[in-house]
Amino acid sequence: MDLLGATALSLFLCLCCLMLLSTWKQMHRKSKMPPGPTPLPFIGNLLQVNVNDMYRSFLKISEKYGPVYTIHLGPRRIVVLCGYDAVKEALMDQAEDFSGRGDQATFNWIFRGYGVAFSNGERAKQLRRFSLTTLRDFGVGRRSIEERILEEAQFLLEALRSTKGEAFDPTFMLSRTVSNVISSITFGDRFDYEDPEFLSLMNMMLQIFRFTATSCGQLFDMFSDIMEYLPGPQHAAFKHLLGLEEFITRKVKAHQETLDPNSPRDFIDCFLVKMEQEKENPRSEFFLRNLVTTTYSIFFGGTETVSTTLRYGFLLLLKNPEIEEKLHEEIDRVIGRNRGPRMEDRARMPYTEAVIHETQRFADIIPNGLARCVIRDTRFRGFTIPKGTEVFPILGSVLKDPKHFTRPEDFDPQHFLDRNGKFKKSEAFLPFSIGKRYCFGEHLARTELFLFLTSILQNFRFRSPIPPEEIDVSPLLVGFATIPRFYKMCVVPR
Repeated sequence: MDLLGATALSLFLCLCCLMLLSTWKQMHRKSKMPPGPTPLPFIGNLLQVNVNDMYRSFLKISEKYGPVYTIHLGPRRIVVLCGYDAVKEALMDQAEDFSGRGDQATFNWIFRGYGVAFSNGERAKQLRRFSLTTLRDFGVGRRSIEERILEEAQFLLEALRSTKGEAFDPTFMLSRTVSNVISSITFGDRFDYEDPEFLSLMNMMLQIFRFTATSCGQLFDMFSDIMEYLPGPQHAAFKHLLGLEEFITRKVKAHQETLDPNSPRDFIDCFLVKMEQEKENPRSEFFLRNLVTTTYSIFFGGTETVSTTLRYGFLLLLKNPEIEEKLHEEIDRVIGRNRGPRMEDRARMPYTEAVIHETQRFADIIPNGLARCVIRDTRFRGFTIPKGTEVFPILGSVLKDPKHFTRPEDFDPQHFLDRNGKFKKSEAFLPFSIGKRYCFGEHLARTELFLFLTSILQNFRFRSPIPPEEIDVSPLLVGFATIPRFYKMCVVPR
């Protein structure tokens, strides 16, 4: 191509880009959407965000455009909600309008709109209703699930004793323990801690969760249609996602072969029975694909979020041994040493409750929340949000809202204690979200956090191989998930 032709082509491409940009601006203005930074064609506002810390980027942009603004993440148009007031007004006061589920490209690569977590419409309603009912039937919210957790706590305590005071990384020890609780509900049985397949599953879930927090994970969330076909670490995540799906599919097939419809053993059995009951219903959402993906969601969600919270909590106690000492004092005073903890003890243990709440607040495991979308054209704070627009309720901005927490960036149990040392609730404590799509594993997670923490501290003291002042409690990665730094610890029998 000669110089003149190359110049002409360059001018033509520049003109096309300017026309696209002008058209985009006009559409943005006419839509009466919330304000936001001007996007560029295709890449959107990529230049205005830091893919290594999207959460901080969202907060920084809100300083200019307010608590409700529009941002374009690649081709995705997102309405961002920052702070308690905006999130509560949308997800609670207009709960139905904001009840749709938005995209999360890593998980949607495997779910494709099926299952309870990332579906919409009638599918989401049917599967959510069934899941809530079935989890309750298997003890969630009742004394029986407490017994399961306490039984699993004994296996954990034995594993901790086997360390004999030597330093160890608690990552897989905690994930195995937490996962066995949800495994007993979904699959009807627990795994041995040294089961190679179980350890492989724990590693798969950790690597998937970690990928969603990386810069590549954030870019994949924006440009999944392209990156799916490009080389990169996303393909390792795909491999792990498929590995989990294959495991659950094998479990389902084994359940089909041994099913007794009159005596369902677990969540999978109950779903299979429901499938048979509704096989003549053309509008039923109870079929094999939804069974696998719903079980997948419950198993993954019931493992990684709680185990990561506990892992972060242990790190915070290593950093703050004076807080651990106060926990020991309260446990000894209320529970003693001669019996295990019970959920009924919680009401008499305000400091323990405050520490657990503050751990969840500080750890902020899902900082940007699971994406929502509006199910119809929605008027919100004077703006019009078109049907299908995705919404990010930034839960981290709620958990660290300075209007509700005096030292939002610090780990301080006093955030949940009044002047008299009694537990103090905060309306801005929303780690499980709110509204129509709140996390229905909330009660199970709260029960696990209390019983596992008190069981461990009743029997052990924590020790760090390095001085507390050298411990870094800032997160390793912040993306879809918050990942704490890897560390080693010692446990010493009391």
